[in-house]
Amino acid sequence: MNLVTNRNDPACKRPYKLGKRADQSGEKREAVLRAARTQLEDGGYLSLTMDSLARQSGVTRQTVHNLFKTKTGVLEALFDQLALDGGMAQMANLMCQGMQEANSGALLSGFVRIFTGFWSEHRDLIRRIHGIAAIDPEFGTAVEARNKRRQMAATRVVDRLAQINGQPSQEQRTRQIASLYALTSFEFFDSLTESLGNSQEATQAVIELTRSALNCKP
Repeated sequence: MNLVTNRNDPACKRPYKLGKRADQSGEKREAVLRAARTQLEDGGYLSLTMDSLARQSGVTRQTVHNLFKTKTGVLEALFDQLALDGGMAQMANLMCQGMQEANSGALLSGFVRIFTGFWSEHRDLIRRIHGIAAIDPEFGTAVEARNKRRQMAATRVVDRLAQINGQPSQEQRTRQIASLYALTSFEFFDSLTESLGNSQEATQAVIELTRSALNCKP
């Protein structure tokens, strides 16, 4: 059996070609997402179409479709990218740590800081996105999906705090989840930042308010 591979064999070139295609696909994906962010920042929802994304990113409309399927798919991918850039990846570590440790104050303040840090990092863009979501159903659906994730995370935090501090009644649990969800919303943080003048004070205020709402000591 010949164990020496012929370098001219097409099979030898395939992994390289596949890797090159993957790199090119990744570059095109990044280009489309950059175009989506720019268009949202500059022109809002009317200018954001599959055709405009293709033109600005230098790819074909079919490529945009192949990569994201729909405009909602583009938005979901953009939101994922913003979440990573804004430190939302820390949430998994916080949840794991919170399940292992009996420090309710650290869990709650960490939860708040992750969201307020994310809101602060992309405040102008998220404000525009939420404004668009109020009048465009496609944007509204994408934003609502993100809010449901935050609500689920708030539920996990409340249930973990209950394990540490004692089980509340069902009515209290429902109220605590609703309070944590509302107090960590972008709209609340944005308004509080505007009133207090900076995001640091707004973050501290949200921490204090959530501690009070959930009867959680520092």
